[in-house]
Order: sequence, then structure tokens, then C-alpha cells
Amino acid sequence: MKRIGIIGGGQLALMMGEAAKSLGLELIVQTPARTDPAVAIAQDVVLASVEDAVATGVLATKSDLITFENEFVNLDALYGLEKQGVCFRPHLGALAPLLDKYHQRCYLRDLNLPVPRFFPWVNWPDLAFPLVVKARRHGYDGQGTFIIDNHASFSNLVNQVDKKPVEFLIEEFVPFTKELAIVAARSVKGEIVTYPVVETQQEKQVCRRVIVPADITPNQEDQIVAIARKILTSLGVVGVFGIELFITAGGKILINEIAPRTHNSGHFSLDACKTSQFEQQLRAVAGMDLGDTSLTFPAAVMVNLLGYEESHNEYFQIREKLATIPHSHLHWYGKRESRPGRKLGHITILVEELNRESIEQIICEVESIWYARNAADG
Repeated sequence: MKRIGIIGGGQLALMMGEAAKSLGLELIVQTPARTDPAVAIAQDVVLASVEDAVATGVLATKSDLITFENEFVNLDALYGLEKQGVCFRPHLGALAPLLDKYHQRCYLRDLNLPVPRFFPWVNWPDLAFPLVVKARRHGYDGQGTFIIDNHASFSNLVNQVDKKPVEFLIEEFVPFTKELAIVAARSVKGEIVTYPVVETQQEKQVCRRVIVPADITPNQEDQIVAIARKILTSLGVVGVFGIELFITAGGKILINEIAPRTHNSGHFSLDACKTSQFEQQLRAVAGMDLGDTSLTFPAAVMVNLLGYEESHNEYFQIREKLATIPHSHLHWYGKRESRPGRKLGHITILVEELNRESIEQIICEVESIWYARNAADG
């Protein structure tokens, strides 16, 4: 039986649990706290920060290979383990151009792939507002991302940024009509499979909803699939990657960001695809053939259940009410604390057709149930 080490113990590792059982794999997790979600499904746990390379050395002694649940690792410290023969999938060289968002932009530009105009913080020109400022490392769910509308706001941010030990980059603001994403996987043998392109709906730079399949043209879908295949092939990836994109009013596709792991935009695959992204990740890193990514239902909508208060509430009654929605599948991450914007779970509803009106009704029903208490308090 293969033992897969996972750096990170959040919900992405948690959702690999059922797939690991069905594939006959054991999961060993490196995570800082026993209350982290994936501890519940792990056969063994190394309690340590995900950046602790010494702890990763311990993880390596317990595992046949190591993969990643997040990208907040210390690559420089891990290279020594790789030189000693520790097998990382994806290999560290595939992660190296991606963890710093400025380096990621440069890498994609050098591949002649479409990205927004971008500049390093120390060399920014006069740009038209609005513009986007991003932390180069450790930004997620809107953290470390700022949309700046005017000179006064920019000057205020400059004063804040110059006092912080964090590097930033500047990008042009893209007036997109839709935000899109694609999840793709590459095997040890170089086989690549892609999931349907989805539409993501963000609020305050946090994903609120995912609609699958995206309402785009076949040509646009082909462009996005080609982008995903080029990225995974160029990097020599083994595993699942998520790629976020914009589509402009003129139909132009631009890459927003790459996540070198399973991705929130692919959670629908747990209930709407023949092979979930989590099973696919394990298949890829374990050296198995990749699974079928096709939909088992014509369409689906996934809604993230985001925290809206500081509490220790498990929301049992609300979850029971959500579970009564027809064709719904609710996934709860078992986090002990709620706070505004924190991803506590998600719900996927399978639908018979991609009808915008019915999709909006489903989203309204889910969010009116989930946020009812917040609305009442507000």
C-alpha cells in the first residue's frame, strides 16, 4: 500500500480522504494543529508548520512520496530533501516559477501566454486607474490583493506597503465580463486531462460561486484547454493544477493566476464528475492512470459556505435545511472556528440544464438560507 505524504492539512487534504480509501492509499499529513480538517482522515500526522522542512524530512520517512495541499512552503529548504532522494510530486522545479506571483507572471509571459500588463513594485510606470496591487507571496482569498481607484488611495497604500516586509507587484485592472477557471491534471507518463471550464463568481476577491459548464463558445473553451496543456507540459507537472482566467468584453482570454494544487473551482467534481479532482490528484502522484473527467449531470452550481461572524457555531440547523434542496450535496470541513470570509464548507447542486434563471434561483435559495442569520443581524 502506498503512503502519500501531504504538506498541509486543510479542507483540500480532507477531501482526498474518501478517494484514498477507494484507491487503497494511506495519507500522512503535515499540519500545525490537531484541529485541522485533514487530521480526521489521516493515517498519521506530523504536527508542524507547512514551512518546517525538518518536519517534512520526518514526513518523508513515513511516506513513499510527498505532495502539496497549499503553496506556502519554503522551497529553498525543501531542495535539500529532494537532493537526498525524497520524491515530491509535483517536483520542486515545477513549483519554483509559480510561488512568487511576479515570477509566475514572467514565466507565463515568456511562454507567450496571455496575461495582463504587470510591473514590479520598484519599477511601476504611470498607470490608469483602477489598478491592482498584489502581494507576491502568501496571498489567497483576497488577502494581499488591493484594487486601487485613485491617486489618494494609491499614495495611502504606498505608505503602508513601504513599512511592511512584503513584496508586491502592480497589474493593470482587467474590465472582464466573466471570471473563468479550469482544473487540469498531468500523470507521471505525461498524460493530460482537463475538467470542464467553469465560471467563478467572486466577491471581495473571494470565490462565492462556481457554475459548470461556463457559458462560453467552443473556440474559447479550446483556447483555455490549450493554455492549460501548455502550462502543465512546460512545467512537467505531476498532479492537479487550477488555472484562473478572465474573459474581456471583446472575448479575449487572459490568465489571472495558477494554483499548483487542487482548487476551489474544482470542488463540483466531487459530485458532478466521474472522477473528482481529489481522486485525480492521488491517481496522478501515485503513478496511476488518470480518471474520466466528464460530467455525470448536464450542469451544476457550487456555492461556498463562507463565515460571516466570529463564532464556534457548527450551524447544524442551517446545514440540515440546506440538505433539503433537491439534488444537493453538502460538504462540511469541520473547522472549529468561524470568521468572516473563512471557507467552512460548500454545497453543490446538480441541475438538468444550464439555464441562467434557474441557476440564479438556486444560488438565491442557498444564500438566503446560509446568510439568513447574518441578514437578520445586519
